[in-house]
Amino acid sequence: MTTLATAPVHTTAPARTVVRPGIVPAPGAKQWVPACDVHRLVPGRGVAVLLPGGAQAALFLLPNGMIYAVDNLDPYAGAAVLSRGLTGDRGGEPTVASPLLKQVFSLRTGAALDDEATTLPTYAVRVQHGIVHIGLSLP
Repeated sequence: MTTLATAPVHTTAPARTVVRPGIVPAPGAKQWVPACDVHRLVPGRGVAVLLPGGAQAALFLLPNGMIYAVDNLDPYAGAAVLSRGLTGDRGGEPTVASPLLKQVFSLRTGAALDDEATTLPTYAVRVQHGIVHIGLSLP
């Protein structure tokens, strides 16, 4: 009788993406709006998310695993284009540069880094069961 030897079966788990929301929610009640599956985000690129009432957020997954959401409307150009902006950092501050006029904004605070008077609204972000949610403050 011949015995067949079988090679050990090695299974590898899929690579796990570390996801860390970049902005901690401010106190108060939130309406959490589902945005997309986290695995659909591409590090370094943004996506536009339609929010209730017709507003838009620009959602970014950075290469370090942090996720940020800011308003998609460029306050200088008046166009909803920030989701197509270039991500980077300035002195350790995560940033997005508008694709139109190249103004740079902090992804953490929304502040225009070259103009103290201008800021973008920022949104809280959380990931639950692989879905990215954007937090809107309730009135």
